[in-house]
Amino acid sequence: MDELLKDIRACTVCRDYLPNAPKPIVQASVNSKILVIGQAPGQKVQDSGIPWNDQSGNELRRWLGVSKEQFYDDQLFALVPMGFCYPGKGNSGDLPPRPECAPLWHQALWNAMPGIRLTLLIGQYAQNYYLKDKVNRSLTERVHHFDEYLPSFLPLVHPSPRNRIWQMKNPWFESELVPFLREITEDIMRSVH
Repeated sequence: MDELLKDIRACTVCRDYLPNAPKPIVQASVNSKILVIGQAPGQKVQDSGIPWNDQSGNELRRWLGVSKEQFYDDQLFALVPMGFCYPGKGNSGDLPPRPECAPLWHQALWNAMPGIRLTLLIGQYAQNYYLKDKVNRSLTERVHHFDEYLPSFLPLVHPSPRNRIWQMKNPWFESELVPFLREITEDIMRSVH
């Protein structure tokens, strides 16, 4: 795993398309139990080098019911984006994750983490990549029918402040899915310690 992470962090495959020098951001261990597959780091995360080190990360940790210390324990959480570097700004927010990263690195990371018990697919890019058989479903339909993807995957909306309106329109997310997510996360963490 150390060699693989070193290779990922040294990757420059899409440097010509990035607004900054490549700085792939990832957290993983052979012992990781919960895999979080997100979109791509924002500029703040790219600058700090710490995955989910922003408002979205705060909200995700709230959903999970975990502390920062627990979240950044690679024995518990692997944090793997669809695109490992900040892709730049678009017309309405950040650009999509670079398409080179997931095919290049994800399978090797999966293979190196045999103990993964739960995989969170956060946002449309992760869901479109991993839930190919259900591509015709909207993100809302996938998240609402999350139980259909278990035990392999748990699709989630992105925890960005931009999605607060979505959450208000879909109150079942906070009343049904978040408690389920906290319970399953707690069960997995309890089995580790």
